[in-house]
Amino acid sequence: MSIKREQVLIEALPYIREFYDSIMVFKIGGSIMSNREVLEDFVEDVVLLRFIGIHPVIVHGGGPEISEAMARFGKKAEFVAGLRVTDRETMAIARMVLVGNINAELVTLIGKYGGKGIGLSGKDGQLIIAKKKGPVTIKGNDHPVDLGYVGEIERINPEIIMITAGKGYIPVVSPIAVDKEGNSFNVNADTAAGAIAIALMAKKLVSITDVEGVKLDSDDPTSVISRFPASDFYRMVEDGVIKGGMIPKVEACVEAVVGGVEKAHIIDGRTPHAILLELFTDSGVGTMVSRG
Repeated sequence: MSIKREQVLIEALPYIREFYDSIMVFKIGGSIMSNREVLEDFVEDVVLLRFIGIHPVIVHGGGPEISEAMARFGKKAEFVAGLRVTDRETMAIARMVLVGNINAELVTLIGKYGGKGIGLSGKDGQLIIAKKKGPVTIKGNDHPVDLGYVGEIERINPEIIMITAGKGYIPVVSPIAVDKEGNSFNVNADTAAGAIAIALMAKKLVSITDVEGVKLDSDDPTSVISRFPASDFYRMVEDGVIKGGMIPKVEACVEAVVGGVEKAHIIDGRTPHAILLELFTDSGVGTMVSRG
């Protein structure tokens, strides 16, 4: 039997009351954004949140799109320890894709659904201050690899986000950082989203992915762990429950929660209106990371 509309609204009401006037940071990656239907679904949900009194902030990645653009310019993407080796030309391509293409498209979609989006990069208002990441040593290679223009976040200056969000805009942030000398650096989008959530004292950090959540068995979509405390993270990595590309996503959620964000969520953006289901229903649809 389908749930009656009034039942859905009644179930959502206490959550809407709890979240009113709070800040929530949403991280969406390049892999999930390649699906137009999923992307529009995500933006529609975010705009709805704004209209019910929540202040959403979007942080986006764009790895696949950057690799595709590099190929068109005759450059081959190279990764070391999961990080893109970024020379000066690759940095220019990354900035073009993230700021000029993806960021602008998200802002346009927000407008399509009645919201007011504003595009920002980490360079605007010195939002994300970074330093060059040191050389990385990989197994079987005695010579550390210089990653080029890959940055480590030193500080977040959230003022520009707070000003724009406070005026009713939905900030859309590209993870291009700047150092004290004005050099641009590519930073991991998950890490950037977590750091921004901490700086904003956000109520929630929500990572939109193309997996169902953290699973006990990676091959079984029904084995999603609905919630776990941040203190279990390292044990779950050691046990192989969290592995591969999920490690940086979950680690960013854990660091955000430890840093003061109330709760962090990893949800499958392929589920229609996944954000609304996770935030406003008792059962939720993904994995929630809590402090205790």
